[in-house]
Amino acid sequence: MPTRRTRTAASSTPVPTRSRPSSGSRTASAPEDPYHLAVVRYDRLGSLDASFLHLERIETPMHVGALSVFEEASFFDASGRFRLAEVRRLVASRLHLIPRFRKRLMNVLLEQGRPIWVDDERFDIAYHVRLTALPYPGGREQLLALTARVQTQMLDRARPLWELWFVEGLEGGRVALIQKTHHALVDGVSGVDVATVLLDFTPEPGFLEPPRWVMEPAPSPGRLLADSLYERSTEPAEMVRSVRRAVRAPQQAMERATQLRRALSTLAERDTIVTPTSLNVSVGRNRRFETVGVSLSDVTAIRDAFGGTVNDVVLAGVSGALRRLFEARGEIVAGGHLRVLCPVSVRDDAERMQLGNRVSAMFVDLPVGEENPIARLAAVRATTHDLKDREQAVGAAFLLDLSHYAAPTLLGLAARLVQRQPFVHLVVTNVPGPQVSLYCMGARMLEAYPVVPLSHNLSLGIAILSYCGQLHFGLNVDPDAFGDLDVLSAALEASFAELTKLAGDLDVETDERGTT
Repeated sequence: MPTRRTRTAASSTPVPTRSRPSSGSRTASAPEDPYHLAVVRYDRLGSLDASFLHLERIETPMHVGALSVFEEASFFDASGRFRLAEVRRLVASRLHLIPRFRKRLMNVLLEQGRPIWVDDERFDIAYHVRLTALPYPGGREQLLALTARVQTQMLDRARPLWELWFVEGLEGGRVALIQKTHHALVDGVSGVDVATVLLDFTPEPGFLEPPRWVMEPAPSPGRLLADSLYERSTEPAEMVRSVRRAVRAPQQAMERATQLRRALSTLAERDTIVTPTSLNVSVGRNRRFETVGVSLSDVTAIRDAFGGTVNDVVLAGVSGALRRLFEARGEIVAGGHLRVLCPVSVRDDAERMQLGNRVSAMFVDLPVGEENPIARLAAVRATTHDLKDREQAVGAAFLLDLSHYAAPTLLGLAARLVQRQPFVHLVVTNVPGPQVSLYCMGARMLEAYPVVPLSHNLSLGIAILSYCGQLHFGLNVDPDAFGDLDVLSAALEASFAELTKLAGDLDVETDERGTT
């Protein structure tokens, strides 16, 4: 509870002292003088989290999602009815592991601070865990169309920002799950952690005994405004303290400065506005979703044959697919490169299961003008190696840390400006997932395809999740701006098949040389 102004026997000149508010649980600072004004430590959105709220429009919802498909197993009772009440009970039993899933946003009056998370006094698990159906037997195309429709609907900011849609009526008795979680709540990596908590590693569903939930009342709008204004007034002092710490440890400060100089130099090289392509047009409200599967063993064979990392191979495969797409469109890409934004996690193991965004970015130029697939992979390897060596993601993370000190109104303007400036051609995010089977209500998850949101001038988003020996590609587009999604999905399959064949041919040549 917020602590009120208190007077004790005293001094003639009251000088209130406060501790700086920060993200975390709502606790009050300890009094240090006779006239103390305690400040609550709110669970406040970070600057990057808040930017996704500023970016959001009805045409561009800013939630991440996923489509998962499960075996039939025990989702249905003896009469064939879906066990929705038990599914809701299962999810509710685990919400204490991810407390923000019970919290809603509370805005600061006059936009004088970033929003905070407060307990939702009308939380209803039935609102968040839903059941819908396809006409039996629902096929894949119908499921993908339903997924696209669900993803076009914005999440209600007056409630916790997540939804789970279970889908029955699929052919073979299978069940699908469509997830939606706002980007202000999770990034790609923590999103996988959340799914891991909600799912099981064994077929036996684990109904936990959660501690009793005690709702903490939200602060009054006036109190939140006052605390936020004070927090902003202390931010310059925080920056000064950072400088003092650097002076006390000059060697560490110099090493950090050198590291940042290298990292920021790569950002400076890539801050120019790219030449727009047919991918970079204003998007509307409609969405189309498509999926592609690629064997992880094929990708690792390509990596072993030609070097690099799994992510390098993924980007090279995407490069080949985009090359085929632009050839089909009869379009020449200026400079022979497409710039993609690749989110990079800066979350350490200690932050696992903490929600919010702990991501930075790498800006990678994909060599779509290169005809030779092996040369494309070599070019991607060289680019990513240079960016990692010069720690571009560190520089981007440093700039994001600085944005914590920016006024919320400036952050909103900056987010809207970036949304309309074509610094990149598309987003490609590759999320490592578990390589063991996951279960829900005893049903094994067979497939899991991520959904990345689109922004104002990016008509295509590509997200990849590795799960159980398979790379699952989720392709999200505005069909009115991107009418040839079938061409891209076929091009992805062809691009990886080409690299797989070349890797196999190299192995054969190596074996033949070894036997002669």
